[in-house]
Amino acid sequence: MAKAWQHPFLNVFRHFKVGEWKRSTKEGDVTPVTDKTLKCTVYRIRGSVSAGNYIQLPQTGTQSLGLTGRYLYVLFRPLPSKHFVIHLDVATEDSQVIRVSFSSLFREFKSTATWLQFPFICEAGTSRKDLAGVAPSGARWTCLQLDLQDILLVYLNRRYGHLRSVRLCASLLVKSLYTSDLCFDPAVTVAEARRAKLPVTPVPREMAFPVPKGDSWHEHYVHIRFPSVGSRASSEPAQKSRSPPEAVFRGRVREPVPPPVAFSNPFPDSVFPAVRTFGPTASRQARPVPRPLPEVSLFCEHSEVPSMNGPRDRSQEPSARAEVTDKHTAGNGVHTAVPESAMVPVALEDVAPRQRPGRKQSRPEMTLGETVFEQRSFLPDPILKLKGVIGFGGHSTKWALWTKDGAAVVYPCHAVIVVLHVDTREQRFFLGHTDKVSALALDGSGSLLASAQARPPSMLRLWDFQTGGCLSLFRSPVHALCSLSFSSNGVLLCGVGKDPHGRTVVLAWGTEQVGRGGEAVLLAKTHTGVDIQAFKVAVFDETRMASCGQGGVRLWRLRGGELRSCPVDLGEHRVLELTDLAFGQAQDSHTLYVCGRSGHILEIDHRRRAVRRARRLLPTQTPGGHSSQKQPFGTGPGISISSLSVSQTTCAVGSDDGYVRLWPLDFSSVLLEAEHEGPVSWVCVSPDGLRVLSATLSGHLGFLDVPSREYNTLARSHTAPVLALATECSRGQLATVSQDHTVRVWDLATLQQLYDLRSPEETPRAIAFHPTQPVLFCGFASGAVCSFSLENAGVLVRHRRHQGAVTGLAASPDGSFLFSSCSRGTLAQYHCSTTRCHVLRVTANMVCRDARPTPNALVVSGDSRLLAFVGPSKYVVTIVSTASLEELLRVDVSALELASSRLDSAVAICFGPVPPGHLLVSTSSHTVVVLDAASGRVVRELSGVHSVACPSLALSRDARFLLTATDRVIRVWDYPAKASPGCQVYIGHSEPVRAVAFAPGQRQLLSVADAIFLWDVLGAPGRSPSGSAGDSPGAPPTCEASEWPHHVGPGARQPEDTEAGTGGLPRQQVPVPSQASPLQLGARAGPLKGADGAFSTSDEEGPSQESHSPEGLHQASSLPMLVKEASGAGDGARGAPGGPWGFSMRPHPGGWATARSTTKAQAHPPARPDCYRHFTPRYKASSLVKSASVPSARVERLLLKAVVGYNGNGRANVVWKPDTGFFAYTCGCLVVVEDLHSGAQRHWLGHPEEISTLALSHDAQILASASGCSSTASCCQIRIWDVPGGSCRHLLSYHDTAVQALAFSPDDALLVTLGDYGDCTLALWSVATCELLSSARLPEPAHGVAFNPMDARELACVGQGAITSWLLQQRGAEVALQVHREPIPEEVGAGELTSLCYGAAPLLYCGSNTGRVCVWDTRAGRCFLAWEADDGEIGVLLCSGARLVSGSNTRRLRLWAVGAVPELRRTGARARSSSVFMEHELTLDGAIVSAVFHDSMDMGVVGTTAGTLWYVSWAEGTSTRLISGYRSKVNEVVFSPSASHWATCSDDGSVRVWSLASMELLIQFQVLNQSCLCLAWSPPSCGRPEEQQVAAGYSDGTLRVFSVSQIAMELKMRPHRAALTAIAFSADGQTILSGDKDGLVAVSRPRTGMTFHVLSDHRGAPISAIQSTNKECGDLGAEGADLWLAASSDQRISIWASDWPRGHCELLDWLSSPSPTLTEFPSRPPPCLAAFCPWDGALLACAGLGMHPEVVFYSLHRKQVVERIPLPFFAVSLSLSPGAHLMAVGFAERMLRLVDCESGAVQDFAGHDDLVQLCRFAPSARLLFSVAHSEILVWEVSGHQATEESPGSGSWPAWRRS
Repeated sequence: MAKAWQHPFLNVFRHFKVGEWKRSTKEGDVTPVTDKTLKCTVYRIRGSVSAGNYIQLPQTGTQSLGLTGRYLYVLFRPLPSKHFVIHLDVATEDSQVIRVSFSSLFREFKSTATWLQFPFICEAGTSRKDLAGVAPSGARWTCLQLDLQDILLVYLNRRYGHLRSVRLCASLLVKSLYTSDLCFDPAVTVAEARRAKLPVTPVPREMAFPVPKGDSWHEHYVHIRFPSVGSRASSEPAQKSRSPPEAVFRGRVREPVPPPVAFSNPFPDSVFPAVRTFGPTASRQARPVPRPLPEVSLFCEHSEVPSMNGPRDRSQEPSARAEVTDKHTAGNGVHTAVPESAMVPVALEDVAPRQRPGRKQSRPEMTLGETVFEQRSFLPDPILKLKGVIGFGGHSTKWALWTKDGAAVVYPCHAVIVVLHVDTREQRFFLGHTDKVSALALDGSGSLLASAQARPPSMLRLWDFQTGGCLSLFRSPVHALCSLSFSSNGVLLCGVGKDPHGRTVVLAWGTEQVGRGGEAVLLAKTHTGVDIQAFKVAVFDETRMASCGQGGVRLWRLRGGELRSCPVDLGEHRVLELTDLAFGQAQDSHTLYVCGRSGHILEIDHRRRAVRRARRLLPTQTPGGHSSQKQPFGTGPGISISSLSVSQTTCAVGSDDGYVRLWPLDFSSVLLEAEHEGPVSWVCVSPDGLRVLSATLSGHLGFLDVPSREYNTLARSHTAPVLALATECSRGQLATVSQDHTVRVWDLATLQQLYDLRSPEETPRAIAFHPTQPVLFCGFASGAVCSFSLENAGVLVRHRRHQGAVTGLAASPDGSFLFSSCSRGTLAQYHCSTTRCHVLRVTANMVCRDARPTPNALVVSGDSRLLAFVGPSKYVVTIVSTASLEELLRVDVSALELASSRLDSAVAICFGPVPPGHLLVSTSSHTVVVLDAASGRVVRELSGVHSVACPSLALSRDARFLLTATDRVIRVWDYPAKASPGCQVYIGHSEPVRAVAFAPGQRQLLSVADAIFLWDVLGAPGRSPSGSAGDSPGAPPTCEASEWPHHVGPGARQPEDTEAGTGGLPRQQVPVPSQASPLQLGARAGPLKGADGAFSTSDEEGPSQESHSPEGLHQASSLPMLVKEASGAGDGARGAPGGPWGFSMRPHPGGWATARSTTKAQAHPPARPDCYRHFTPRYKASSLVKSASVPSARVERLLLKAVVGYNGNGRANVVWKPDTGFFAYTCGCLVVVEDLHSGAQRHWLGHPEEISTLALSHDAQILASASGCSSTASCCQIRIWDVPGGSCRHLLSYHDTAVQALAFSPDDALLVTLGDYGDCTLALWSVATCELLSSARLPEPAHGVAFNPMDARELACVGQGAITSWLLQQRGAEVALQVHREPIPEEVGAGELTSLCYGAAPLLYCGSNTGRVCVWDTRAGRCFLAWEADDGEIGVLLCSGARLVSGSNTRRLRLWAVGAVPELRRTGARARSSSVFMEHELTLDGAIVSAVFHDSMDMGVVGTTAGTLWYVSWAEGTSTRLISGYRSKVNEVVFSPSASHWATCSDDGSVRVWSLASMELLIQFQVLNQSCLCLAWSPPSCGRPEEQQVAAGYSDGTLRVFSVSQIAMELKMRPHRAALTAIAFSADGQTILSGDKDGLVAVSRPRTGMTFHVLSDHRGAPISAIQSTNKECGDLGAEGADLWLAASSDQRISIWASDWPRGHCELLDWLSSPSPTLTEFPSRPPPCLAAFCPWDGALLACAGLGMHPEVVFYSLHRKQVVERIPLPFFAVSLSLSPGAHLMAVGFAERMLRLVDCESGAVQDFAGHDDLVQLCRFAPSARLLFSVAHSEILVWEVSGHQATEESPGSGSWPAWRRS
């Protein structure tokens, strides 16, 4: 806002007296002349050097103009055939000076932190070849309108302060400069605007250009507004004002789409401006028509609303710039205006659909995530209307005002302003704020309401109080406003706030024009160093104010556009902390009353600025009295007064002791007082003086009625966010729990509080009503579940069956059962048919431990038969029977999004009506999946329902409406619509919505967050489907049956068919439900401590009966096992077979094959242990090919040369024998054997899946490797390799899911294999015969197994809470196992053992998940020593001699000296860990998963989860990187032109440069929190080799250019809003082409960082490939030397010819094909691939372009397909050799195919662990790189000439030419 003397506009030349040259200066040829067109004197500035001929204002650089107008108008005309320059020095709010320059000399936009250079393009009369340059001969007078505020905000993210100086340089004519806060239309004069009543701001007369009669203004003059409307509304293209000169091309071009304006990005590379003069037509089209600011009544937005970033009005006051108008609903169809600036946090970004740039919407659309589909609205529109709000305050409890008539109260409730009629209790609302309201003010007439919101920068709204419309919305100049005050006539508004530096600021606005279509004008602004707690405008004079605070009272005056203040001499009271003030009424208006914390009330004479009288209120001396009286000054604590309010005869005082006291003005005695539950924060006397409004810090609002002496409560509120809600049907009640430790019950009819249950020591987390009894259930953070009686407000029973915080609570609708879950995975079942419920069952490891408390954690079906929850992991949804907890269905939702690299997890669940019996699941991929609750089949899917995961959802009983909530947004969906369900969006909460639910009767819905909102559903109610909860036998009476008529409404229909195949057909394979066998509950005399089973106890006295059935005890009859719990540490002897310690386990006839045929009984796999030591295979969406064309050795063209990477996902997958030098590790499904000296590799292939672990025999002659099960094999594979020969000797198979560990016996005669947590079996094999000798099922998952090196008959396992020892005894062919289980002593403090290793006999070292290492005496069977070895879980332990190595998930590797431990064993209980000390410590790059050391423990090899193998030398204390691999997906491989280096990029945000000769990592560039998705290496024509660059594209739309030689980032720019998916250099290396996920292709220059062209031809589909080649395009009928292509995922390919230095780009050809049918692609369509043939530049190879899997060769000359190569599957990667005519194709079936394009022969190669997403030939054509997820395989290509064999010879199948 400008100062008053600058309003409405300022003639800068006149004000600074240009011509006298006293306050301005001129240099060079500056002459006043008379212009014939304008018929007035102008200044001509000319000269050959612009810097030597200019006019400058002010005179010197040390002075400042101090002009604060937002707009600068420059009236000038460029001189023909000359250049000109305009320099502006603009100061920001933080006093940073920015130079803004406009010139026709500039060729491109440039930006630094202190300088913006904009090219001025004179288009009229010039050729299109050179738009930038001299002005044409016909250059016209121009009105250049510069929005200085937007220029700084858009391009530098700075806040505009004032204009400091201006320099106008040759060559131009200038009339004058003007500044203003108004946006003038220069084409409209004042007379025209009045005559035609145009809604625009006409230009003042002295600024107007003369226009001949009958002519148009635009025919003679030019109007340029910069930035244009389009540049600020980034969703609309504005090429005429934003495209640089290079954006204009010749020939056939596409309209460029500008990139978005990134307000929050400090880099200016995302905006590419240029100023260009328009013709008359363009100017008229660009001129907007302003409209008044619309009213606000309700925050609701619809999916079918146009883009919120679209064009908007610019002719309003400055506040209109930050506005966006959207349709919303309050039942009357009014609109809302919402601030859009990025500096103001609003909820609109999450709820508003965006229209795509450059596209007109012909039909309503809705944007869900990134998918745009047709959208239809559903009626009525709107469907919701806000009826009531429960809550008060939010930012503070200080503001509550009476209306003028005293009939209503105005108060804030977080972001909502509520007007409550005190007699009828009706509410109406002012909605529009997006954050908590921090201040309120109502003018004296009661017609104008002012409000400010809290979060900086503070936004102010001025409202028409009678109509509820928002008259004005503007941003205050301060950081946050805390106080507002109106003058009595409402023409002045004062505010107090803080600036960004914490200084107090006082502001004054003029509001006289607000109700007449104008805006509030900032009259004065001043900083003060005094503290201000209260600020009021005087009643008797609107220019006078008063303030009070710490230690002072100041009187203020507004005069001459300035606010001045003077202090009041308080004398001895100057040290008081003053809290509030009030002016007297009527004759007493010059008296100022001030109160303070000390109990003082000061009466101040405003005229004399002196204290007239001082009083102090002290407590009465009467014992037990509650009143206070005036007493003389004295010692002792006074009554801390927080607020006071004055009427004509009384003064109301609110104090911290909870009392409101009413005094006469002489304070002689207390007239009336009211006690509150908390400290009083605010009082306000009604205008008639008969009612005293009061508010407390505890959220209470009420008033004291003076005549009746009664206190009335108006509102009660939670003082912290509400966590959950529950509704009760018969009594119409609502219960809520909050972080303020209270449980409150509300009446839904009156919105009044009925009960308030407080729990100061623990926080309530979940709530549920009993369906049929007046009982309320509540779960607490302590794990307690309480039952409350609503009749006597007492606790009925309290249960403590949970060890963790209660996360869910649900009661069955028939009132039989109650269920609760906790954060430790426990599920409890209660019988609640009686008043005192009691526990039936408690089951462990049932519910997800990672779940957060939510009302949707546990849900019960409407017929009370099914209970659903997320568990046992977050990836699984389980449905059980409510009666028996028998598991009926388990659905894995982790594979819902096959294209995602992340596992999908369930967030919230909800049952639909019965029938059809649907279960709705909200997932972490922002999707709501509808499942059939009986079969688990996917019925339908709502994708992208929110931008983040939805934590709460609800479905109406008639299945008409679906509610979803996330962040601050509520969405209502038209659920019956299958194809494109309509959606309406509602906002209003200032904090994330925690829960949504339908109220009883379904006519209303509730949402809770910061407050409780009650919404009316305006749609006609429907009835539940037949057979639903309301109709099922045994269901309790529902509100629907008693309130609604029994008829079927128009929307009450069954939403989905339940027949198989009639759903929405979203997918046919996932998720896969598993039918689990029921829990077998048996009787047991007492509880089994620590068991993972189900147990129940009775709450009644007497013997308890429990049911116990740990799933680990379920065994096959053919494989029996007995586990005996040890009774003490002294039981060390083991009995004979068949004795008390064990039993015989005999081999199975026929060997292991017969044994495998037996069934391993298990109810269901247990949940994955919380232990990183357990192997978890990476999720793969690909399937393994069953057959391939494998050539004979003599014709094999590919030889696997090297594997780059190490599988950090494996466990113990590194082996090393220092004596022989044998070194092996795993990468995917390969065993890599590497020579550590030469680096040569051998590769052992055969595993179909990822290898989990390795084991090497002690003599290093046999290697065992294990992989998981696959689609082709139902069991895991264990391969036995012959190390010298490198061949597989045997293939073993027994375990179902994965193998956790392998171990050889000391004599290498036995091999033990341990299954993972899903298998829980241990198997013993003979190494010589590879027969299964014995197997056993474990009672719980085991984490590790090891043989005793001193005794081949003994082995040990570690797991949860115990260590298990096994003793092998062999009698002929039989093997007997004796098992002994020893629990961990509690004093050890290790809850779960995760690793083990044997030391000197008889010691066994065990690591735990708590970081402790405990030492066991295996002979005595006791633990005698433990010490804290790490902060995290220990997953690796190795011991040799007197040294122990430990590795943990904290990335630390430690070496311990344990030589004294054997001696400590003899001391027994006196053993102390001080004898063990740490020798060395190393921190690596990831959790330690594998380690192998020399017997001396001086050196070893360590593997981490980061995919790195380290060589560790303890002697030198160093770690050296041996193998560098990736943990995340590799997205691209590129090569340097010299073929000496290659580079990769990955999802982890890294760009790595490798040596091609040694395959060693040389350079790594890392960008945090982003994924690098594409990569390109600059071509050789770019410059010298030392100038080589790598361009990388990232997921946030940024493009970075790295210098390989300087190892530094040279450039960062953001040409895209969406993630970059493809990138390429032009042939000369001077241009970068980049494509994004939205289908846009941007053309940028890396030297300038400027994007000068954007192609939108592929809009709507991600760009899958971009390639550029150097080829003269003359023979193709086009100009240019660059031939490039772009392919998108919708099977479209465009080929272009371009000459980038000349700005030429022409479309040559366009290839497209209809998309394949859905049945051919059950998961997702294949990518569209394209590449130029190296042996023929006019030939194009394409894959994925048609309906069949094939590669086609397309001739650009002949414009047709010339050859076709059929493929067995659709290709996912493609590469053409630059040497021989070879083509490599990668498939999703984990196969790589090599095709000889001359002979037609093919070869298939296996060895990949996942789909072959990349294959790239090196420039030398000797190497081929293939990538499967994170593993990189390097193949050597043999034979660089075309094969001489005939097609089909040998094992080379031939393909047929077309």
